[in-house]
Amino acid sequence: MMRVGLLTREYPPNVYGGAGVHVDFLARELRRLLDLTVQCWGADRPGARGHTHDPGLAGANSVLAALSIDLSMAASVADRDLVHSHTWYANLAGHLAKLLYGIPHVVTTHSLEPLRPWKVEQLGGGYAVSRWAERTALESADAIIAVSYGMRADVLSCYPAVDPAKVWVVPNGVDSTLYAYTDARDAWTEYGIDPDRPTVLFVGRVTRQKGVPHLVKAAAKFRPEAQVVLCAGEPDTPQLDAEFRGLVDELRASRGGVFWISEMLPRQHLVQLLSGATVFTCPSVYEPQGIVNLEAMGCQTAVVASDVGGIPDVVVDGVTGLLVPYLDTDPRSFEEGFAERVNELLDKPARARAMGLAGRERAMREYGWDAIAARTVGVYESVKGSWR
Repeated sequence: MMRVGLLTREYPPNVYGGAGVHVDFLARELRRLLDLTVQCWGADRPGARGHTHDPGLAGANSVLAALSIDLSMAASVADRDLVHSHTWYANLAGHLAKLLYGIPHVVTTHSLEPLRPWKVEQLGGGYAVSRWAERTALESADAIIAVSYGMRADVLSCYPAVDPAKVWVVPNGVDSTLYAYTDARDAWTEYGIDPDRPTVLFVGRVTRQKGVPHLVKAAAKFRPEAQVVLCAGEPDTPQLDAEFRGLVDELRASRGGVFWISEMLPRQHLVQLLSGATVFTCPSVYEPQGIVNLEAMGCQTAVVASDVGGIPDVVVDGVTGLLVPYLDTDPRSFEEGFAERVNELLDKPARARAMGLAGRERAMREYGWDAIAARTVGVYESVKGSWR
């Protein structure tokens, strides 16, 4: 049986983004198919060995602490036949394991550092180091898994030294038993939201990548009878947090029914909100795929999203939702277009419901985690079969 080491920053219960969700569900399915160990950040936990940064780096740039964790991870996979890293936070650990132990390294790209220039606000000079770590790992990897066709094109554009034959497409998935429509609405009551009013929902981090400021500006033009629910936390920087708070205050001054939930939602509450929303929104300015769109589709909710990256792989315009063209040179037109698309579905709730049902069918048919895991193992076997 193949022995694989999965290398990741996020692992339950410390999951804050799509990459962590991907690793969580992928690991569950891979354990049925091969001998898997998981190396992650933080304390040891069921199913994973934790790694922490060198205490001598306290107060240093956070990227240096990340690299020290990579060293610890690399030291822990000497018995593996193959390593599989997720995000730049763990990529260098996989690269070092490849060099140390003479084993293949597979990388899954959930985003690319060159396409997230705003990260310099958070990382400072560490952003240049994160780009170096990612480039080193990807250009030397034995296989790269892109989570969408748009992501594959971005990999080859950002890293022309990468052999296209090494870049596979295996998307994020969704557990359609966990993310399924429910009639329960007690979470709505808990947060003071009216379950009987039309509702526009956002779920994601407060980061420029997710386009949340654009959404808040667009929301000023949503139909006045609709509620706006922003499940938005984990701001990248204090400055962005302050900017977002100011925008929300402006929105509340112009309309009622605006709710901001900043804490991480329990899954059962998230499923209730997704199930009861009229429209789920994804205004990302950069999105390799957008796993939360699949979760909304699983709960039978229509999606209005920006037409960027891998989103069109998931959201079929006019079938499971509506797409909005995005140009960073014309944000006002994007915001106006986003409001128009949301209002189209608020005005025609029967059409929104039909799109939600179509989204559920598509999520179940094409994005089950068992199929995603099988395709991932296929990449492993191909790499091992050609390993020198």
